[in-house]
Amino acid sequence: MAPLLLSRIKAAYHHHRAVPAAAAALVAAALLAPEKMAIGRIQEMRPVHLFLAVFLPAAAATVYLMMRPRAVYLVDYACFRTAPNCRVPFATFLEHARQLPVLTDRSVRFMTRLLERSGLGEETCLPPSQHYIPTYEYCTLDAARAEVELVVFSAIDELFAKTGVSPDDVDILVVNCSLFCPTPSFVDMIVNRYKLRSGIRSMHLSGMGCSASIVSVGLARNLLQVAPHGARALVVSTETITPNYYVGNERAMLLPNCLFRIGGAAALLSTSPAKARFRLKHVVRTLTGAQDSAYRCVFQEEDEHGNVGINLSKDLMTIAGNALKANITAIAPLVLPASEQLKFALSFIARKVLSGRVKPYIPDFRAAFEHFCIHAGGRAVIDELQRSLTLSDEQVEASRMALHRFGNTSSSSVWYELAYIEAKRRMRRGDRVWMIGFGSGFKCNSAAWECVEPARDADGPWATSIHRYPVDIPDVLKH
Repeated sequence: MAPLLLSRIKAAYHHHRAVPAAAAALVAAALLAPEKMAIGRIQEMRPVHLFLAVFLPAAAATVYLMMRPRAVYLVDYACFRTAPNCRVPFATFLEHARQLPVLTDRSVRFMTRLLERSGLGEETCLPPSQHYIPTYEYCTLDAARAEVELVVFSAIDELFAKTGVSPDDVDILVVNCSLFCPTPSFVDMIVNRYKLRSGIRSMHLSGMGCSASIVSVGLARNLLQVAPHGARALVVSTETITPNYYVGNERAMLLPNCLFRIGGAAALLSTSPAKARFRLKHVVRTLTGAQDSAYRCVFQEEDEHGNVGINLSKDLMTIAGNALKANITAIAPLVLPASEQLKFALSFIARKVLSGRVKPYIPDFRAAFEHFCIHAGGRAVIDELQRSLTLSDEQVEASRMALHRFGNTSSSSVWYELAYIEAKRRMRRGDRVWMIGFGSGFKCNSAAWECVEPARDADGPWATSIHRYPVDIPDVLKH
């Protein structure tokens, strides 16, 4: 009996390598003749045989379940609510620019045309320091820290209030801010403010650009895999505007002044499904192969007069498109239905065989996701992704409205967009969400979520304005 059982298990293992050991044992047992599985024969088995037949498969199944990656859940998230006293209507922004002696009339006209075509509305906000004239005299280290405390602490306070979680229950802290990395760091500021325990695992990510929030989520997910079950990770995403206001006449560096606005978000992740609102399905990170061009696409530099600013080159959209294609190639097999995967695979093979002479097939991601949160980096970014992914106006509505209401809030923009979808009561249990972020490098990172429990109210960054949206955004805004 025992040799026959072992030989059957071995044969089943070789014919079913993708099946766990426990399943292979069951296959082998099923192959035995019924008469040889009689109760009398089982009673004649030695203890060692019973051990191999019962305990070993159970142990193999247990090891398999223990080694399988843990599911990670989004307990909840909160976005910084901008205050009316930080609002910068176009007229205010341009009048401020005219008061700066270094800016030429040509530069002011350029910013005027840019704002009229930007997709931003009249309620976007800048930090308090940038409401003074001349701005550069008030963009100090203390002012930058004040912005951090305003944005980050406000978002975390609201998150703790929404979840009812105590700061003592946070096991992991991940913060991302690319352009302002002071000492003490953001992590130290948060730990000291909320008296987080001394043994907390913490990390500050910089240099990741506008896609950093998804990078932070991926890092938190990995850290949760090696933490005790039920551990919690706090992820904070922001960009500090105060020290990065450019005062000069280089057009590529004036562009961020017109698009970037104050904002931030905090999210709580856990490996426990208790009170969770979303389940994290996948995180995909890609970087375009044209790295030399990519590194020249978005970066800080000095102009000929020594003024520091963020440079957005004219090659940005081309390189972003290449990064998106790489991300699509990586995420498509994970999320698409079989029919779309087959079409995508055949197109990929044909392009390889025919040296790229076949037009690439863009999968229909509408079959995989109900909602899309595309980084609100600017009107051109949203337009290009809508065209590339053949999305409807409603599917990119959250991105356009977030850009209009809040401007480019960098890495936190995808959370403002998710909040918009929920404030509009469009999220349903089981709905799938695709977050797509673009950042310096030029990186394209994405995350796929599945809704477990939709929001019960519209409270959040849209609480006072959701009733006015969506709004019509003309191609060119004329005053």
